[in-house]
Amino acid sequence: MRRRRRFRSPSWTASLTWKSAVFLTAMCCTLAALLGVLVHTAVTRQTVEHAREKALARLEVVTDAYEAGEPLPRGSGIDPPGLPGSLRALAAGGERGTVVADGPHRPGDPDGQGGPAMWAAGPADGRALATWTDYSHSARTIGGLDRAIIGSSLLAIAATLLVGLFAVGRVTRRLHQSARVARRISAGDLDARVNDPRTARPVRAQDEVAIVAGALDTMASTLQRKLQTEQRFTADVAHELRTPLTGLSAAAELLPPGRPAELVRDRVQAMRALTEDLLEISRLDARTEQVDLAVHDLAPIAERVVRASGTDTEVRVSGAARVETDRRRLERVIGNLVANAHRHGAPPVVLSVDGAVVSVWDHGPGFPAYLLDGGPQRFRTDGAGKGHGLGLTIALGQAQVIGARLDFGNAPDGGALARLTLPEYVSLDDGDSAGNPGGERGLRGPDDPDGSTGNAPHAS
Repeated sequence: MRRRRRFRSPSWTASLTWKSAVFLTAMCCTLAALLGVLVHTAVTRQTVEHAREKALARLEVVTDAYEAGEPLPRGSGIDPPGLPGSLRALAAGGERGTVVADGPHRPGDPDGQGGPAMWAAGPADGRALATWTDYSHSARTIGGLDRAIIGSSLLAIAATLLVGLFAVGRVTRRLHQSARVARRISAGDLDARVNDPRTARPVRAQDEVAIVAGALDTMASTLQRKLQTEQRFTADVAHELRTPLTGLSAAAELLPPGRPAELVRDRVQAMRALTEDLLEISRLDARTEQVDLAVHDLAPIAERVVRASGTDTEVRVSGAARVETDRRRLERVIGNLVANAHRHGAPPVVLSVDGAVVSVWDHGPGFPAYLLDGGPQRFRTDGAGKGHGLGLTIALGQAQVIGARLDFGNAPDGGALARLTLPEYVSLDDGDSAGNPGGERGLRGPDDPDGSTGNAPHAS
């Protein structure tokens, strides 16, 4: 059986502006309809009552003339043609009454009926003595009033809607500004602030949006101070550790050969590596790193990193590309990925270069769930105490510095898979570049498959 596709409303219908417009329109229409009905009912009742009194007064005059045997005034008669049947029956029963209906036939009327009239009838020797007055003017007055009510209601709805949308638009713009600042803060820009003018003076009354904006700015300032304090603490601790570690390393070299000396040197080396990692992380957090870009062939860099690691890593190259990057930082990223694969994974470890993408794949248990969900975390690892969780953190930070994208996942057939996507350096005009070594070249970003860029660097 085919499942029925549920109707999904457009995304713009979820906006506060659209909901406010619908709400204001519905409320204005309801209010206009209610007021229109009340005014129409009151005016119609008053108009009909006035016409009824006039018709009954005329019926008194007609009745006196009939009883005196005088000729009946014009517009009256005994059982005149056009008299509504209900009013005729009421008068024949000995009662008086009035009703608004079509008047008697008038010469020249194309439909054979007169205009609206107010009929009044009373008993006259078992028959109906009736008179009528012209009601067309009152009907036109009521019709004009209805049209005026509808027109003024539409104008009022339009004006209210425009004013309401303007007021709501100002609120939504301020909310969007707060949302943009929140996204910038989550992306790492801790200097971003809303700076709502209503929060500049604390004594000034603030609306809810200003309160939210002020709370967001306060949160960003507090978070920035805490992160800066942590960064300074990490950098200070790492710097303070370097001096005693240098002395300890020199002292370890003076120990007599033996197993104890080897253990001391190994631990000192581990401490020095951890200190250097902490210093590197503190520089990445402070965003003070400066890149030294140059054009390099990706495959030789990857092969050189594998040779320098001294590990049994298989290298596969297919369609390697040229990239514009910082070679030292790129080697750091690839080296950390290879080291992590050997430390926490299982052989065989494969490093593949496909175009501008470098992948490191091992056959171990794969990346843990917390890393796939939130990325690498410092001093957290599922490797039974091996490592400090800093290698992947540094790799991710250095990848961001050189403008690459580092993704973590698990291979379908098992094992952890880290994929580094670099901006590819491509030629924009191969014909000119063959005869002109300084021809234009372009940079293809990791999220730009067609290679088009707004600012194409020049080859040097």
